[in-house]
Amino acid sequence: MPSLLSRLFGARAPEQKNSRAATLALHSLGAPQWTARSNVALTRAGYERNAVCYRAVRMIAESCASVPWLLYEGREENPEHPLLRLIERPNPSDTSVSFIEALCSNLLLHGNAYVEGAFVDGLLREIYCLRPDRMSVVIGRDGWPAAYVYSAAGESLRFDMRHEGVEPILHIRLFHPLDDTYGFAPLAAAQTALDTHNAASFWNKALLDNSARPSGALVYAGPDGGHLTDAQFDRLKQELEENFSGADNAGRPLLLEGGLDWKSLSLSPKDMDFSETKAAAAREIALAFGVPPLLLGLPGDNTYRNYEEANRAFWRQTVIPLVQRLQKAFCAWTQPGFAPFRLDYNADRIDALAQERAQEWSRIGAAAFLTVDEQREAAGYGPMGARGRGEPES
Repeated sequence: MPSLLSRLFGARAPEQKNSRAATLALHSLGAPQWTARSNVALTRAGYERNAVCYRAVRMIAESCASVPWLLYEGREENPEHPLLRLIERPNPSDTSVSFIEALCSNLLLHGNAYVEGAFVDGLLREIYCLRPDRMSVVIGRDGWPAAYVYSAAGESLRFDMRHEGVEPILHIRLFHPLDDTYGFAPLAAAQTALDTHNAASFWNKALLDNSARPSGALVYAGPDGGHLTDAQFDRLKQELEENFSGADNAGRPLLLEGGLDWKSLSLSPKDMDFSETKAAAAREIALAFGVPPLLLGLPGDNTYRNYEEANRAFWRQTVIPLVQRLQKAFCAWTQPGFAPFRLDYNADRIDALAQERAQEWSRIGAAAFLTVDEQREAAGYGPMGARGRGEPES
């Protein structure tokens, strides 16, 4: 017995109408289809096709790139350090903003970020952000990375790890509980919510494109067990496709006569409550990236009392930890090429944390038992005798 879909779109065997029912359209349930568990496939489904995912990644990356980096040698700030100048202008094609945005985006989408160092006379002169999907790690006998291989345009370039001085490749990765080599991306944790959100969007698009094609079956029960002839079957199918398919025919009522009956075989979008499904999936995507849904304009989130509180939580729990991760990685990577130093950021220059810092200053200023220098130290500044105004140390 041929399938119902083959009747509609393929060749028909002689026994196809032995049944009294002639089904002209049918949507049936099947197993869920998930995006392949690869960073490339997830990036295409998420960053390229999902507005919530795209906006969450952009918000985090742009916020991290807006944080100014500070460098200290001992207790003294050195704004002219070669590493700061290198980060400010990493290479002829990038600035500090585009460079840090690329690093953060790679971490969020792939769980890994790679930086190539270009050396002149043994000194680090330029740095480049490499695509994670093109990089593979070669593990040595000791279990540690022995080399990194970058493949593009059919060619591969190998970077051997020297285990001395500044290495040619900096690998920054997010924690992966089941992998010692590669990191785990927040996008991968959001896969189920991402596929659900995309599926709901695709359904709505298909509904607009072909909303009048019935999600059910037309059943013919003729008198005395009669059935449709081939000519009647083809004519009815043609009329359905011409008059009731496509966006222009959306909502047109279907007139049934001559023993035809409509049998609904699937739930309507209202029954499935697609709006709430999409909203819940969007909140889960935002949660995986660490962005309060309130900042993305998503409905149904009452975790924070107001926008300012949500914004402070976003910076404290998502942006600042990611900035610190990058700074610690760069410090460990480049330390062999410079005198001892440490990287930090100035919280006073972050507008979202201004109210928080003002409250801290008020508490410190009200502590009359502290000297001026002790109050400055508690606020993260050097003593009055330090060079210049004194910059925050943390």
